[in-house]
Amino acid sequence: MQICIFEDIYYDRLEPLIYTRPAYDLVCGMNMLREKISRYYPGVTVSFHTRAYLSAFLQSKYPDIKVNIIDDDDCLFINGRIIAGKEISDIINIRDNANKLYMSSDTIAAARVSGKKLAELKQNINDLLTPSNFDGLPVEKVDFKFINYNWDLISFNRQELASDMEFCFNEYRKNKTPFISGKVYDGVYMINKDDIIIAEGAVVKPGVVLDASAGPIIIDKNAVVYPNATIEGPAYIGESSLVKIGASIYENVSIGKVCKVGGEIEHSIIHSFTNKQHSGFLGHAYLGSWVNIGADTNSSDLKNNYGSVKMYVNGEIVDSGCQFLGVVMADHSKTSINTMLNTGTVVGFSCNIFGDGFPPKYLPSFSWGGRDSLTTYDLERSIETAKRVMNRRNKPMREVEEKLFRKIFDLTQKERRKRGYPY
Repeated sequence: MQICIFEDIYYDRLEPLIYTRPAYDLVCGMNMLREKISRYYPGVTVSFHTRAYLSAFLQSKYPDIKVNIIDDDDCLFINGRIIAGKEISDIINIRDNANKLYMSSDTIAAARVSGKKLAELKQNINDLLTPSNFDGLPVEKVDFKFINYNWDLISFNRQELASDMEFCFNEYRKNKTPFISGKVYDGVYMINKDDIIIAEGAVVKPGVVLDASAGPIIIDKNAVVYPNATIEGPAYIGESSLVKIGASIYENVSIGKVCKVGGEIEHSIIHSFTNKQHSGFLGHAYLGSWVNIGADTNSSDLKNNYGSVKMYVNGEIVDSGCQFLGVVMADHSKTSINTMLNTGTVVGFSCNIFGDGFPPKYLPSFSWGGRDSLTTYDLERSIETAKRVMNRRNKPMREVEEKLFRKIFDLTQKERRKRGYPY
């Protein structure tokens, strides 16, 4: 028996974040969507399905997991956009041997497939999966939540932090691991200490306030919280990340591994290897990996009329239904000092944003400039910059990553041309 976490045809609603990762590698709460699925099916072999151009990159990233390969005679396909809770393994039971399609409204939640039908699917595993791939299977109606748009990741972050943290605290209890294993200096003030984890190797310096009265706080291995920072729960600080002096980390914040964060951050998700370490406000936002936010960059997350925020999705403006929504920024993008970003701004992959005033609310991948002038960020220059950034973290860019850079440049040419950028 094998589980295949797959991408369906609606992955593109999550552009530009998904140019460098399948939808299930997006973070909501402490963990990626795929990690939530896997933990409720312990001991079962998991494989990944993704777009063809991402296959080699994903395989290099996860060498022990098969990508776009089904080598079992019985497979449970699970949609990677699903928000998996502990009920998933009861509703989609691994022990149910019958071939079956699980539909949540008009979205595939999962499918149990074996025999001739699975043999057919194996021949087309590089394609995006649709309901037609599972024609003929008995249908069972189920009810699950999915990540449909980028703002869903932000909106669901609080509930997913609660779920992921509950799982983490239970693991600590099961393994009899002390909640406070790292070094906590005198002068640190902890509110609701029983809801705080400071993992092995982590350091919390004098003057820090950890306020878990509204939700738990987890400071993961080897993270450092510098003096006079304040963290309000629920909040997760990832492994080997740094919280700078005087930082204000408000509720519902998820920070990945090896990040540097400072200033004001509220209700936001930041992927690994990203820096937002200076003064400036970031709220109801989602930042990819290898992003750098310049000093005093501010991102608005509330319109002056307190109305619903609209955001670009596949070139169309869509009403998010969210009163609070800041910036969504894809991997390898950067802002200069004093950059201002409007509510609902989307910044594509490998953009360099600078200048006074508000830039447009949609910046195609490889944009260079700001309000006054925008052009194409030269591909070779963008790759050279990315190599320097990655080398600073002892992560040299591999050939497969450079090929991905070039592929994304080609994939996004059309959107730049639509906005009159020179090639």
